[in-house]
Amino acid sequence: MVEQAIEPSGGPQLRERPLSPHLSIYRWHLSMVMSILHRLTGVALVFGAIVPAWLLIAAALGDNIYSATIHIINTPIGYIFLLGWIAAFYYHLFNGIRHIFWDFGLGFALKTAHRNGVFVLILTATFTAATWYLAIYGGKL
Repeated sequence: MVEQAIEPSGGPQLRERPLSPHLSIYRWHLSMVMSILHRLTGVALVFGAIVPAWLLIAAALGDNIYSATIHIINTPIGYIFLLGWIAAFYYHLFNGIRHIFWDFGLGFALKTAHRNGVFVLILTATFTAATWYLAIYGGKL
């Protein structure tokens, strides 16, 4: 952006200056990435909520529409979507709990914030895998 500056000589002079720092000048760290992911998973959860709502609508509209919906969900693309939605749910849940602790002023130390971030990622992966295991195998080996 071009801004107009008043020079000591009294005349205006145009020069190029950034209005604010941009993401490209910052060194990325875990909390920064997790903050961005928290927002993205929130959006994904909102759009993903259309699927269970549609399932209820399809069930009300009749057997043909409901079975077609189930058929679409049982495709590889449907499974990938559901896996992503479940992972987004767990990530948003656990990172939201982390944010609640931050609201109380806890866990801001750099080491603690990094450790808690890694813990959130481990919990997300564990709970996502456990949910899929229970869904596919019903808890049986």
